[in-house]
Amino acid sequence: MNIRPLADRVLIKPTPAEEVTMAGIIIPDSAKEKPLKGEVLSAGNGTKDEEMVVKAGDTVLYGKYAGTEVEIDGEKLLIMRQSDILAIID
Repeated sequence: MNIRPLADRVLIKPTPAEEVTMAGIIIPDSAKEKPLKGEVLSAGNGTKDEEMVVKAGDTVLYGKYAGTEVEIDGEKLLIMRQSDILAIID
């Protein structure tokens, strides 16, 4: 499925949460730290007031509770406004 965000929205694939185990204890998915970086899969065209700065392929940092989680073809992705992105990692 091909998704194209509108206006100043961005579709992001979060990096997987790191699985840390201590002394044989398995940490469930619900207790894992939410990832704060991901790869931009696609971006809208921006708005007349805000130029789109990020582009597909960029690795970005975003706020802990930013965006809306969507599931597309069994894969969990985030869609958020460009203003929720904190930085681009070079």
